[in-house]
Amino acid sequence: MSQQVLFELNNVCKYFPASKKRVVKAVDDISLKIYKGETLSLVGESGCGKTTLGRTVLGIYPKTSGEIRYKDQSTDHMTSAQKKSFQKENQMIFQDPYSCLDPRMSIGSIIEEGMKVHFQMSAQQRQQEVVRLLERVGLPKEMLSRFPHELSGGQRQRIGIARALATKPEFIVCDEPIAALDSSIQAQVINLMMDLQQELGLTYLFISHDLSMVRHISDRICIMYLGAVAELGEADEIDKSPIHPYTQALFSAVPQIDDQNWSSKRIKLEGEIPNPINAPKGCRFCTRCPLAKDICKETPPKLEEVRPGHYVACHCWKQTGRK
Repeated sequence: MSQQVLFELNNVCKYFPASKKRVVKAVDDISLKIYKGETLSLVGESGCGKTTLGRTVLGIYPKTSGEIRYKDQSTDHMTSAQKKSFQKENQMIFQDPYSCLDPRMSIGSIIEEGMKVHFQMSAQQRQQEVVRLLERVGLPKEMLSRFPHELSGGQRQRIGIARALATKPEFIVCDEPIAALDSSIQAQVINLMMDLQQELGLTYLFISHDLSMVRHISDRICIMYLGAVAELGEADEIDKSPIHPYTQALFSAVPQIDDQNWSSKRIKLEGEIPNPINAPKGCRFCTRCPLAKDICKETPPKLEEVRPGHYVACHCWKQTGRK
């Protein structure tokens, strides 16, 4: 995996107003790096801020505070030309392959839309490129004249991938790209994405709650809880030796077919799930953590490196038995 930094996030926050005096801290003080050519997966329960973080990185949501650097340049100080180039080089694959496609546009028009904005190409050149992209994602050229409602969910998601590739991007935010697909199609789409990454040198920010797919596609895994990073590290290490109590509970919930005692080993979280508008003062996980102490209720833990490349935000991580 290349260690060239593509994105660097420093203390990034994204808040949404909930009332005149209260806000939802969807992303709160997150710092991390995304390396060129890797797949960094964001994992966590629904509402933990995964999608918000991905959209904030792309500038779809303006950040509330902090700094986002792309190729060692702050995205706050880009010229108009640089912003247009940024939009071309960084794309998104959306969760719902139906609602993100304009039902009034043909498949050919949907895919070539980005080409019209970012490239000087003739209509014939664009059509040739659209046919090439369709074939690359496993669809026949006859799809050109069809409309989204005529396609299956798996076909629509392949169109979403082709549309993202149309601008020749370096980085793609994959927002739960297989969540709306049948299980029989999910593996096909994941394998297609991995093939494209190898062929085109793509970098993925892969957002998912499907840990089996995350294990398959990831180089590194970032565990999020209530807007903050709980644990970050290499995929194999996070999978085999999770340190944070929340990470341990997440991975224990994945069924193990070859383990007859899996259900007895599963960690079942108890306690109150916090309201994101009124998050705990200290550690966000303290209301559900079996190891919580007084310090956890008062002081937010810092994300610290406990092993080479393995970061954990927990006051009590030494008590988890995974030193």
